Amino acid sequence: MKTISIRDLRLRWPAAELALATERELIVTRDGKPVAKLVRFEDKTPKRKRFNPEEHKIRMQKIWGKTRLSLVQDFVITERQRE
Repeated sequence: MKTISIRDLRLRWPAAELALATERELIVTRDGKPVAKLVRFEDKTPKRKRFNPEEHKIRMQKIWGKTRLSLVQDFVITERQRE
């Protein structure tokens, strides 16, 4: 277990962050006496799947069938015709 003073923690945060990457925890000291413990945070939430346009297309076809929603397409066409 590694120790770091409050002053070093404030002035040298990048070094403390690197130390936390290798150590599981850091003991923070003031005047040589321990006052706090820094523990590395481990994110337990699962990562989201990336958006796959092919899967989205298949899902939309299941929901809407062969019906096409062309609201945006109609809007774009009318805007381009104005130019």
